[in-house]
This record gives sequence, structure tokens and C-alpha cells, in this order.
Amino acid sequence: MSTPVPKSPSINVLGGPLAECSRDPVTGFFRNGCCDTGPMDRGLHTVCAEMTAEFLALSKYLGNDLSTPRPEFGFAGLKPGDRWCLCAARFLQAHDEGAAPRVFLQATHRDTLEVVPIEVLQLHAADVG
Repeated sequence: MSTPVPKSPSINVLGGPLAECSRDPVTGFFRNGCCDTGPMDRGLHTVCAEMTAEFLALSKYLGNDLSTPRPEFGFAGLKPGDRWCLCAARFLQAHDEGAAPRVFLQATHRDTLEVVPIEVLQLHAADVG
């Protein structure tokens, strides 16, 4: 029997229950559709964001190509409009570069606040918050 991977409580940046980010494509560090995190998630994949062509181009330029399909990993590649759990630091970097995508606060994990100020998230919020 395998040992379960520890997970932080599923609370969003607004203090409520963490909403689902995406099941098509399935996202999240735990591939459960939510931006859950835990000690094994070194990248802090906690920001639920809607992909844009601008953000995908920036990410590819910075060395993380999210748009090219990688069938060997079961990854179809992302396109504008897809929702995905981004690394908090990459989201902040995109914000600083003027290429931040819209975020869904109800689906963004509260641990994001260790890296990204709530005011920055609110600037890009696609949902109420």
C-alpha cells in the first residue's frame, strides 16, 4: 500500500473552500482539477489562471513550454481560454512583465499569498473577490 501524499487544506485566497480550476484539461499538482498544494509541490502550483496567447508565449520564452503537446506525458498542450494551475512565482513574474493572465480567486489556493500579494491577484481577478 502506498503512502498518501500530504496536502495542505483546500482553502482559497478569500478564505473559503477551494473551487475546482479545470478538469478539461485536468490540472493541479495532484491532477485533481484543483490548485491544491502540499510539501512535495516545490513550484507552488496554486494560481488558477485562464491562459492567454501572450502568457503562453512568455512562458515558452522563459523555458516552460505549456502550449506544445507532450503525448508521452499525457499532456495535450494548452491553448488560450484553458484554465491551468500556475506556479505562484511564474504568475508574479508575468504580472511584473505585463503579461499576467486572468485569475480565479475562488480556485486559487491560499498558499499563493506567501508569494503573490492579494492586491496583485485582485488586479487580475476574473471572478468576484
